[in-house]
This record gives sequence, C-alpha cells and structure tokens, in this order.
Amino acid sequence: MTADYFASEDLTQETFLAAYRHLEQFDGAHEKAWLCRIAANKCIDYLQSAGRRSVPTENAGEDARNAPEQSPESVVLEREVRQTLLDRCRLLKPPYDEIAKAYYYDELDAAEIAAQRNMKRKTVQTQIYRARAMLRKMYMGKEDGA
Repeated sequence: MTADYFASEDLTQETFLAAYRHLEQFDGAHEKAWLCRIAANKCIDYLQSAGRRSVPTENAGEDARNAPEQSPESVVLEREVRQTLLDRCRLLKPPYDEIAKAYYYDELDAAEIAAQRNMKRKTVQTQIYRARAMLRKMYMGKEDGA
C-alpha cells in the first residue's frame, strides 16, 4: 500500500505492536482479518500524513534556485520590452509592420503567417528577413543615440 519498502517494514512492526497492546480487546475470531485491518489502518494513516512528513531532498534547494522566478520587476521589464517591440514594429512601412508584429510579437512562424494571409511561405520569410534588418537598424540607432 505504501510503495516504500522501508515504510512497510516500520508499519508492519507498528501493526504487531498495536495488536499486542490491544490483545485483550481481541475476541479470538478472525485473527488474520483483525491484523489486516490494523495494518490497513496504519498504512492509511501513514499515507495521509506523508505530505506533512516530506523531507526535502538534496536537490530540492538546487531545483528551487534553478527554477525561473517571475519577480515583479522582471514582469514589468518584460512588458516594457514587448511594448517597445510592438511600437517599433508599427513604425515599419507596410507590409513589414504587420509581418514583424505577427512574427516577433505574436510569435507566429512563417507558415502560420502565410496561411493567415494567403501568401507563399517563401514570400513571408523574405519579408521577415527584411523586417528584421529594419528593426535591427532601429534598435542600433536607439542604442547609439542613448
């Protein structure tokens, strides 16, 4: 019931200790069923309290450190970066503005954009390439002027 060999050993000992302590309450009939019922109750108690007894493993601290945390600052920063990207995509001339928004902001791939716009995928890929070059110039110009 516990799927843990060592816990099962401990629970077996507890079962026989409980049976010994309550031997005066045993009426002598169905000894096997009585012991099984005690063992089952011990296992159920163990499983119900397993969450409270959980011990962090050696890797638990490391997992917590490696887990990506979304601090309020990072959420706001990501929102600002995405808004800047959207604003710069809108500054591009058509059709590059819509293609850049769909590819970089909406994170659609070239095949999805082509399907939405009834265009050839190769045409969309070319427009993405050109939009990337235009955005790169915008970002480089912004950094140089800052």
